[in-house]
Amino acid sequence: MVNLKAKPFNLDDEAIKWVEETIASMTIEEKIGQLFVNLGITRDEEYLKDVVNNYHIGAARYNPGSAAEIHQQNVILQTNSKIPLFIASNLEGGGNGACGGGTEVGLPVKIGATNDPKYAYEMGRISGIEGAATGSNWTFAPLVDINLNWRNPIISSRCFSNEAEKVLANALGYFKGVSESNMICAMKHFPGDGIDERDHHISNAVMSLGCEEWDKSYGIIYKGLIEEGIQSVMIGHFLFPAYTKHFNPTIKDEEILPASLCKEITTDLLRGKLGFNGLVVTDASHMVGMTCALRRKDVLPQAIAAGCDMFLFFNDLDEDFGYMMDGYKNGVITDERLHDALTRILGAKAGLGLHKKAKEELVPPVEGLSVVGCEEHKKIAKEVADKAITLVKNKQDVLPLCVEKHKRILVVPVGGVTSSGGSLFNLIMPKGPSPADKLAEKLRAKGFDVEIYVSPLEELAKKEGAEKNLAVMKYFLGKSPVGEFVNKYDLIITAAAVNGTGMTVERVGWGFSKGGKEIPWYVHEIPTIVVSFKSPFLLADVPQAKTYINTYDANEVTIDALVAKLTGESEFVGVDPVDAFCGMWDTRL
Repeated sequence: MVNLKAKPFNLDDEAIKWVEETIASMTIEEKIGQLFVNLGITRDEEYLKDVVNNYHIGAARYNPGSAAEIHQQNVILQTNSKIPLFIASNLEGGGNGACGGGTEVGLPVKIGATNDPKYAYEMGRISGIEGAATGSNWTFAPLVDINLNWRNPIISSRCFSNEAEKVLANALGYFKGVSESNMICAMKHFPGDGIDERDHHISNAVMSLGCEEWDKSYGIIYKGLIEEGIQSVMIGHFLFPAYTKHFNPTIKDEEILPASLCKEITTDLLRGKLGFNGLVVTDASHMVGMTCALRRKDVLPQAIAAGCDMFLFFNDLDEDFGYMMDGYKNGVITDERLHDALTRILGAKAGLGLHKKAKEELVPPVEGLSVVGCEEHKKIAKEVADKAITLVKNKQDVLPLCVEKHKRILVVPVGGVTSSGGSLFNLIMPKGPSPADKLAEKLRAKGFDVEIYVSPLEELAKKEGAEKNLAVMKYFLGKSPVGEFVNKYDLIITAAAVNGTGMTVERVGWGFSKGGKEIPWYVHEIPTIVVSFKSPFLLADVPQAKTYINTYDANEVTIDALVAKLTGESEFVGVDPVDAFCGMWDTRL
């Protein structure tokens, strides 16, 4: 049972009295509503009032918007809710997770590359300041996964390191920074991502380590943060056979459930073995790792029965509320388990002091939004970029670049493997200059003549008959003089922007070109530099590269720092936080 006087709540008698009296005064509908974290589909005032007044939600997360929009939304939510709300945001890399215009300090892998946990602290501090200014009080971070499989497309940029001790050090720094803004953290994704190469958004995924192996890796991280007093844990939808069978030796393989639905993992491992006394929330309930396990009507109450206190996101408000209520009425959720969950939810809110504030004080004054994207925070982001950019491989005498030797530069844009999901993701994301365009512009400003490569395939479509056949042969079979190409340029930069979000893999999408210039087959013909602006694992697809750089993102400050390093104005000091060589022999040649 929960102990509100112990970590992470640390409540006094007055706060405990508020928790107990509030629960005692609630209707069963209000109690069931507190279990839900709603993902707002609109900022319309009537909708916001409806979800708090008629569904009695315990927390809200929201879609992107400007700082002013998010602030106003949170004012409406808090002033209309009977019980103070958790307002959650994904502050994984900075204040940009709270609102548009927020400062992106850097995703965890970029922070890890600085080789200094103080920047994880700064990322957390800035996240907390900017998030709190909008009215957010709960961050779904830090990410404490370990990248032990470079093929995993979800956490390649969302992990601090492939070493448990470094993940823990950075996560502790982040937690300390966020805590300065009276915000609680949800470390994720228990029991851990980074082993399976599949994405639990769209598939099953398995935590395949044995119990002892897990204890010495992921267990170290979770235990360390629990001891430090972190307030909440987000449960992933990973099957964890080893520990499920450890606590339930007679269970059959086909009976094993994902962690978010599994008592053996959420209650026996997290609460029992690790001693976590705080708040537990599921990962998003639309993810296939959860939805493929049981019927929706069974998923909702099973998550609470297994030991989760809050359920992340409705599918349909009426339907899901009904499913959860039915689960209580038919005994899947017992009175004891419901009371325990409510005690943790309200206890965490009291730990933030929300019970002491008037409704109009739960969201800071709008004037406080001036801290969002402020110059002080941008300066830290610039410093992180300078410290993080990593010269992973340097096997040719090409750096630093100078106009006298490398005047004529060809920049070749490269993207990732596409899929319907990836294409949809790209469709809904805001468009702007590509990393290749940004890099070319900044190199031109340094006096270089820079050309952006355009695939001949675009011209092929305009040709007909024999002319088209000849062009196709030249393109796909490489039937054109190498000398013509070599004599035209002094240097080629492959600018790779590969994002795995919404895809099953995070790999370079070369197409079918052999004679084109997308694939750097010419590394022995012309000095060639490969730069990855996102995934740190692209050497697997360009092992022939003699000079390979990871920047970890394509933010303006990052590309500025990259150009300074390419031209010798600044040194490369980033330290590879993962295995950018992907465990392969030939990538090091």
